[in-house]
Amino acid sequence: MRLHSTTMDPVAIVFAILAGAVVLFVSNKVPLGVVAVGVSLALYLTGVLDLGSALSGFGDPTVLFIAALFVVSEAMESSGVIAWAGQQVIERAGTKRVPLALLLALLTAVVTALISVNGSVAAFLPLVVVVAMRAGIAPSQMLLPLAFAAHAGSMLALTGTPVNILVSDAAAEFGPRPFQFFEFALAGIPLLIGALAIIVFLGPRLLPHRHAPSAPLDVTTLAEQLRADYDLSPGDISVSSQRGITEVVVPPRSPLIGKHVFAGMSDAEGHLVILAIRRGEDLVEGTESRLQAGDQLLLDGSWEALNRRTSGNKDFLVVDHPDDLRRGVPLGEGAKRTLVVTGVMLALLITGVVPAAVSGLLAACALVLLNVVTPTRAYRAISWTTVVLVAGMIPLSTAFQSTGAAQLIADLLMRTVGDFGPTAALAAIALVTMVLGQLISNTATVLIMIPIAVALSQSMGASPLTFLMGLTVAGAAAFITPFATPANLMVMEPGQYRFGDYAKFGVPFMVLFFCVAVFWVPVVWPFTG
Repeated sequence: MRLHSTTMDPVAIVFAILAGAVVLFVSNKVPLGVVAVGVSLALYLTGVLDLGSALSGFGDPTVLFIAALFVVSEAMESSGVIAWAGQQVIERAGTKRVPLALLLALLTAVVTALISVNGSVAAFLPLVVVVAMRAGIAPSQMLLPLAFAAHAGSMLALTGTPVNILVSDAAAEFGPRPFQFFEFALAGIPLLIGALAIIVFLGPRLLPHRHAPSAPLDVTTLAEQLRADYDLSPGDISVSSQRGITEVVVPPRSPLIGKHVFAGMSDAEGHLVILAIRRGEDLVEGTESRLQAGDQLLLDGSWEALNRRTSGNKDFLVVDHPDDLRRGVPLGEGAKRTLVVTGVMLALLITGVVPAAVSGLLAACALVLLNVVTPTRAYRAISWTTVVLVAGMIPLSTAFQSTGAAQLIADLLMRTVGDFGPTAALAAIALVTMVLGQLISNTATVLIMIPIAVALSQSMGASPLTFLMGLTVAGAAAFITPFATPANLMVMEPGQYRFGDYAKFGVPFMVLFFCVAVFWVPVVWPFTG
């Protein structure tokens, strides 16, 4: 039964829903997506919004664009574009900490501008751990800089984070125009320069020296290990853009038990070849070998054949899935197609020939049609938590605007800091955003703050562009807690970080982002613009 808001002030209902959402977000006991959907349903059931408005976020073009970017990110990672970029870093930076830290941070920031914070951190995390261990550097010295450089890099282009897309749409709706594709870089470049300085000069003192108990997969090291384990020569194992290897184990009750196999044997289709067989510490040789439970087989074949024959196969257990191994091959199969499609998408975004959502969806569909990613992998690559979170929180932002809740907060801030001028008002917006953004998703925070920032700018007769860009910078300042963004959380375990490590290293970044939001943004986007 739908509850009507005639007995209760709609503004009070909106604040109550917001308070409940914040509590649930902070508690981390309810999935983020469930909280976001609950917000939309609560706005409808209480009569604050009609059904169409309450569920409008799920059909919003911004949400579709965000989903499409995850598919592009998957293509860049799975085709080896990211691995190739990382390889270039290793070859050029050597093993010294400062050059490594600078190049990795710069590379992460640039890639983030194209595929978002979470995508770039997920893609580079294994690489950074491997590079650090090869250089004899504790991964804890490199991983938080990776995540924080990504946050700075998110301000280099429209595609850097969902927040940029949301704010640009708000600028088009409430301001004179949307933000251009690379316009964010006018704030992002100072942020990145400051972030690099903090990483280089303060990182060694503020970051802990801890080593992870295990390292991520390194394809080069794995190939060498397999050659030693199976007594093979370098020419026997081929890992390239076209062909690869994978190791499988025969489980108990497998129908393969008792079958005759031997090294050099191929499958019925001739697509896979058994390179070698191990039983415990010994190699199984000869043409009359019968498989037993626990036997290990090293298979060689095309990546497509390896994926097809190992995915969902109950006859054996896969030790390292071909998809995971393939990601470590620089410029593997589909890399050229990925680069072309991504380049066309960026050209469409920069020129504005078609809406952003259309360019993203065209790119995602092209990558599937060109067999760079399968439909299943495309669906799996999308962070549905992020998509549902944005879609579910958009109606709350709408409700803040339509009920007057945003104007109420703006009036309160106006009475508090209005006499001190627009700079103080912008500082208040930035401060509230940065505090709230450490407790809940920065995307959700910005959605809540957009109508407040717009209302405050209008009350002061200032340009909405100034307040919206300041809000964007403040929204990217998610440094103090591990759960402020998924990227922060990703590096926690491999870096062996504790809660206090984030605050210790994050405070200088918070100061940097606050100063850029409050003092630099009005220089580029004047209050009177």
